[in-house]
Amino acid sequence: MNNEINKKRVSIVMPVYNEEKSIKMSLNKLFNVMQATNLEFEVIVVDDGSKDKTVEMIRGVDVKLIRQEANLGYGAALKAGIEQACYDLIAIIDADGTYPADYLPELISWMDNYDMTVGARIGSRVEIPLLRRLPKIILNKYANYLVKRNIPDLNSGMRVFRKDLYKKFRNLLPSGFSFTSTITLALLSNSYRVKYVPIDYYKREGKSKIKPISDTINFFKLVSKITLYFNPLRIFIPLTVTFIVLGFILLCYDIFLADNITDKTILILFLGMQFGLIGILADIIIHQRES
Repeated sequence: MNNEINKKRVSIVMPVYNEEKSIKMSLNKLFNVMQATNLEFEVIVVDDGSKDKTVEMIRGVDVKLIRQEANLGYGAALKAGIEQACYDLIAIIDADGTYPADYLPELISWMDNYDMTVGARIGSRVEIPLLRRLPKIILNKYANYLVKRNIPDLNSGMRVFRKDLYKKFRNLLPSGFSFTSTITLALLSNSYRVKYVPIDYYKREGKSKIKPISDTINFFKLVSKITLYFNPLRIFIPLTVTFIVLGFILLCYDIFLADNITDKTILILFLGMQFGLIGILADIIIHQRES
């Protein structure tokens, strides 16, 4: 292990919502791992309006507990914890027992050379439900295209980043599960250095809060929105080319076979040119914003 890890100080934020079955075990494992590193650290547990005995299970454990009266969402809980963090390095990990805390010291050790390190769920033991695997693959491919980078794991809930980067993109970060996806896309779109470390991923304790269909749709919307914010041409160029090529094919058909140029052909060509102009205008605005 890199000796430099002993010089680092890190705030570990753990959002919880109805995790009475796993929270004590997850915290015990986390403390065992972190205390063995001689790191200076704090653990911030953010209870996101739990209705079970989660808070009772935490009592007596040396953590900074933040309680939210209502269930505001995963991202909102992370934000609340990060805002109260004492240290510049922020680590996040879930309380459901899915992410092995053993990998945290390695993620932290890479932070000398990277802006964010992520535990990518591509290790030898990965237990992701089949219902979530196909949407996850499709979403990752889409995100890879939009940011022009290979992203091994877009929304891993185990990662380390600097608090100043969180502050820079704070207004973009949502209150829901999309928090991790958003910060990934924001950093990669702005050429920050992101290190992916393969980790295992275990079957969770208790019931998952993820809704496969609605959350997948929301993730696609999110990826598109973030891309429009940082690199709109990645979306507008394909739309422009698609509509212009289709319009040209229809125009050839209308001229040489139908002997009549239809309104539909003109509309499709017009839409293609409109998408191109909007994309160029959006790109100019973004470059002006960054200058």
